[in-house]
Order: sequence, then C-alpha cells, then structure tokens
Amino acid sequence: MPTENRTKKIVLASGVFDLLHLGHVKFLEEAKKSGGENAELVVIIARDSNVEKMKGAKPIMSENQRRALVESLKVVDEAVLGLEHFGIGDVIEKVKPDVVALGYDQTSMEKHVKEYIDKNKLNIKVVRVGKFEEDELDSSSKIRKKIVEKFSR
Repeated sequence: MPTENRTKKIVLASGVFDLLHLGHVKFLEEAKKSGGENAELVVIIARDSNVEKMKGAKPIMSENQRRALVESLKVVDEAVLGLEHFGIGDVIEKVKPDVVALGYDQTSMEKHVKEYIDKNKLNIKVVRVGKFEEDELDSSSKIRKKIVEKFSR
C-alpha cells in the first residue's frame, strides 16, 4: 500500500528489549508519538543470533519471549522478529514506514538507515528519541549489575 494513501502513519522502531524496563517503554511511547495522532507502531525485535554477533553474548530472554513482552505493551501495535541476516533495507521494504524512530544509542543504525533512504530516494522521516531522566535501573546492563551485586553477598 503506498504511504501517501494511508490514513495512519507507520512508525518503525527496533531493538533487543532484553530485560524489559521503563526506558524501553518510554522509548516506544516517544517513537509512536513521532508519527502523530493515530500512528501505528511496528517494533522489530532483534534475533538472538544477531544480538550475539553485535554484543558478543546471547540475550538473557529468548527472542520469542522478548517479542511477546514488547507486543503486550499498550503502545505497540505489532512486534515482529527481525531478519536473521540483518539488512535495514529489507526491513524498510517489508514494513514501509513513514517514520523510523531510533534510540539515543542507535548511532550506527542511524547512519545505515539514512544511507538507505537517501540512496533509494524514499520519503521516510528519521527521528532520534533522546535519553530519558537518568534512573538507577534504566538499562538492561544496569539491571544485570544490580542483580549480581545484590545476590553475590
């Protein structure tokens, strides 16, 4: 369906979403807002194999659990597993978003997305969602560290 004829804008967001926390929820809420009123939020959940390649370790929660948790959030319209061979162009062609929302820490992703959009002369807006108020447990790595500290006594 051509994007010009759609009544709702589609916003595409992506991430690992391991140990789901408030920072993830706030990111997804802001991502959806970037599409305007009645936007639809589609979230791509990174595959376990891709996370292992990117971060050097598999996530704590399986890809199917992470996808189900993200999709259960009120703000999310659809959550799907990413592609095994991660190619942002394939994802953009499949989802056909009006907006791609990126988190504060997705800098290399921003470069690839913008290059693909420019190269293919697509009318897709790229927005960066800023980091939220610093909190003790605002990242999965901080949650892991807190668990280790608390239970290694």
